[in-house]
Amino acid sequence: KIKLPKKTARKYPVYELYLYGEGNYAEENKNLFLTGIPVLFLPGNAGSYKQVRSLGSIALRKAEDVDFKYHFNFFSVNFNEELVALYGGSLQRQTKFVHECIKVILKLYKDREFAPTSVAIVGHSMGGLVARALLTLKNFKPELINLLITQATPHVAPVMPLDKYLTDFYTAVNNHWILKAQDLRNLTTLSVAGGFRDYQVRSGLAFLPRLSQHDSALSVVSSAVPRAWASTDHLSIVWCKELILATVRAFFDLIDENTRQITEDPKKRMAVLNHHFVRHPAKLFEENPEAFTELMGTFVWITVKASKWTYSFYNDSDGKYFTFPLASHRKSYSHLYCENSMLDTSSWIYGCINSNSSMCLEATDVSWKAELLPTTKASIVVILKLQDYPSLSHIVIQAPPTAGNKYTLECEFFQEDSRTVQLPVTHLFSFGLSSSKILLNSTGLLYNVQLQHFNQVYQAFKIYIESHCQSLKERKPSVYRLHIPWSHEDSVIVAKVPSFTEISAKLHTAQPENDNRFPELNIYSSSDCQYEDVCVYIYINIFVFQIIRFHAGALPVYVVSNILLTYGGQLSALISTGQCSDFSLELVKTAKPYKVEPLISIVVFLQGFHWFRAVWESLSLPDMDAAVLSSQGTWFPLVSLILFLFGTGIAYWSGVFFFTSLRLFSSLWLTLIRPTVHHKDNKLITPRKLCGVLSLALVSWTTCGALAVFIIYLRYFMGSDKLVRVFITFVFNFQDSDRSNETSWNSSIHTVKNRSSMDSTSKATQSFSSTATIAEAVNSLKMHVTILNLFTWIVLLNLPSLIYWSKSLRYNVRLDPDPCRSTAIILVCILEILMNSSTSEVKSSKLLKIAAKVPLPLSVAMLAFGRMHLYKVPHFVTFSLLLHVLCCIV
Repeated sequence: KIKLPKKTARKYPVYELYLYGEGNYAEENKNLFLTGIPVLFLPGNAGSYKQVRSLGSIALRKAEDVDFKYHFNFFSVNFNEELVALYGGSLQRQTKFVHECIKVILKLYKDREFAPTSVAIVGHSMGGLVARALLTLKNFKPELINLLITQATPHVAPVMPLDKYLTDFYTAVNNHWILKAQDLRNLTTLSVAGGFRDYQVRSGLAFLPRLSQHDSALSVVSSAVPRAWASTDHLSIVWCKELILATVRAFFDLIDENTRQITEDPKKRMAVLNHHFVRHPAKLFEENPEAFTELMGTFVWITVKASKWTYSFYNDSDGKYFTFPLASHRKSYSHLYCENSMLDTSSWIYGCINSNSSMCLEATDVSWKAELLPTTKASIVVILKLQDYPSLSHIVIQAPPTAGNKYTLECEFFQEDSRTVQLPVTHLFSFGLSSSKILLNSTGLLYNVQLQHFNQVYQAFKIYIESHCQSLKERKPSVYRLHIPWSHEDSVIVAKVPSFTEISAKLHTAQPENDNRFPELNIYSSSDCQYEDVCVYIYINIFVFQIIRFHAGALPVYVVSNILLTYGGQLSALISTGQCSDFSLELVKTAKPYKVEPLISIVVFLQGFHWFRAVWESLSLPDMDAAVLSSQGTWFPLVSLILFLFGTGIAYWSGVFFFTSLRLFSSLWLTLIRPTVHHKDNKLITPRKLCGVLSLALVSWTTCGALAVFIIYLRYFMGSDKLVRVFITFVFNFQDSDRSNETSWNSSIHTVKNRSSMDSTSKATQSFSSTATIAEAVNSLKMHVTILNLFTWIVLLNLPSLIYWSKSLRYNVRLDPDPCRSTAIILVCILEILMNSSTSEVKSSKLLKIAAKVPLPLSVAMLAFGRMHLYKVPHFVTFSLLLHVLCCIV
């Protein structure tokens, strides 16, 4: 643990700074006499500072390998495992603490021979966002950071925008990075996403916003990282060995030998990151590789004139140079493809300019154009476009002497058009009944299948590839790479041959408007195998899962919208029939997507016109969420329909759940207490209720608003006198009856009417003996169930701040800032009045017509502005319930 200045420790008592060490290294650095390169690790949401161990341990092993010529000191910040992805009120506090930590870290190196002037930062999840937020601080010096690596960080937007502090923090950070992009060129940023296995942060959110045009930022998906080639879940990206090795290797390649610190050259930093995270040529990184190389040694020179060539060597004591004259191939072929199974860090393929000799003593090293592929033992492949090398006369491949190992070299010249096939993907509405299919009858080493019309994130396909081979001998496996040209999100699959392979084709980011390239399926095959079938099918279940992946966070908005429409329908039924309709029946009748979606779509369409945008902005209206999502390429009209249908189903079953819960609770109440007749004061406002409101308002002000909301919710559920007494009535008389629809309710009322002359065994039943009283009680009960359903979602959306407050209670009793304090006070007043209200008070109100019409526009507004701002949903519901209270009074 690093001792912080007293002022910093008093200001941030919850947070701590640590230095990681193990073994002798830890013992040597206990006195904090540090001589290495500082790296600061920032954990994410509920993350532990101990997660730095993965990086620190492997970096220490690497330093031991170089005899501690260079080494890194890994620091880590303890954020007390705060839930900053759910509550944004502490993000600014964390950012300021990290700033203080950086100053403390740099002071530890004061007066050292190679004292650092900056710190490299590795941030996991929300820790990466905190690192980016450092640049928004007024007194922060940008030169304090020169390298930032983020792991599974949602840079674009919060996964669940549950409070205003969270969304405002994102807006401030992203706007600063966009507006001040030119000032950030000295900061090199790498964002690594986890891919499709990360169900918490989808990779589309991890791409740095609008920075792809600048040469200081890079965004990749782990499945595209060389030597990793795998997707990771949200937590394992911290300790995934392949990614950690790539990161540590990059750290050591970034060291400047003169300063013994990370290089100050931004171009070198980007070159190193591209080398390890984008395209790895299986060579050790060189900043300035030599343009020409002398081909020395007593190697045998062999000329190869064939257009397709394979060479296997085992225990070969003589080295060889294979020369491929290009003059005879330029007219017939456009590209040369070569594959080498010998993983060596030295160069192996060259371009020769000397055309008058069978030997080439000086050549251009084109091994840097190669890249690794994950075959059984990995291999190196290179594709050379002959047109780009007009001065070359020969291609030379070096086969060094081997001892005890078997290696294979394969090369072929090919015409690009003959190996590129266009395959239109199936339409979304084919429902998997049709497929696109092509046949590849040749036996080439490389094929490129361009997937046409595959450019949106909601498209999801299964690609089936069937391979056949001419002989049954053991051969290298095939490699299938789904290459997305507009972002580094490739996925690679290795398959044995012959085989029938299934590939899942999905996108993390949509195709930019100014990009007309196609996603490609690159097939790296065996020389004697051919691929007869390449089929593309769309699967509706995968399509739906893709929709849920991108928009599951908006589901609460659609559920509440459905309940609110049902609530408005029940109020309208009170006006027209004098009876409150059943929740499930009214949901089917009123919760229709065509009531809300067309208006939103029309406004989004009109916002494409300049005059409408001018009027919209003059009214100071915020951008509609659907328009923002459309600009990001993640939205289309069918998405909203699917989410609305999901919301309808969830709303229906939530209504069934609450009705059943109330019935069970009333049964339990009746069994344990056996209530007697006692008369309650039916006034809506009483001194006792005022005391309750003031008490909960005090709780909200002094502790946490979400706590007050949760308490009033429990009171409403368990303490609503009329709710319990109505259910007790039905438990006594109709324990076996079904009350799930309107007919059963009317039947129950009719039964009570027929049995009203009978002697009751319970005084509670006698209080509802008349048919009118029973009917009124049933109406009130239905309305209370709907209100309880609405209020439950308010509680759920405010629950994260309550959880955050409870975890940090030992440090601070009061949640500050509190995202729902003011809303909580209003809700406490509303629920105290509604708790024992009845529909008889509402029916005679002059405001009932207004209250019945308001839920529809509120539902439209909720879907328009609440998809990306979930914290706005309770405000819409609160306004509707406030009108209900006014109906009870006026």
